[in-house]
Amino acid sequence: MSELVEIVDSLENKISKLLHKLELTQRSREDLKKELDQLNKAYEDAQRTAAEWEEKYNSLKMANSMLGSETNKTEAKLKINALIRELDHCIVQLSE
Repeated sequence: MSELVEIVDSLENKISKLLHKLELTQRSREDLKKELDQLNKAYEDAQRTAAEWEEKYNSLKMANSMLGSETNKTEAKLKINALIRELDHCIVQLSE
């Protein structure tokens, strides 16, 4: 009979340890989810910032091309032509 009690006690002990590990794992999982959410938000902010800087860079590049060398002037003319085509396309769509 004492062997049976020892086995039951041992099982209770192991179950208790497993439940404790489960609780720790769940807490760790929640912490990791919070950290992942924070990292995702930081990543989105970084992407937004990079897009803003790229837009600023392109604007500056366009402004410099209007003032600068022949290669920049060619690039500016191409960009202006693309904008004119885009405007023409919009006008056609509005007139339909």
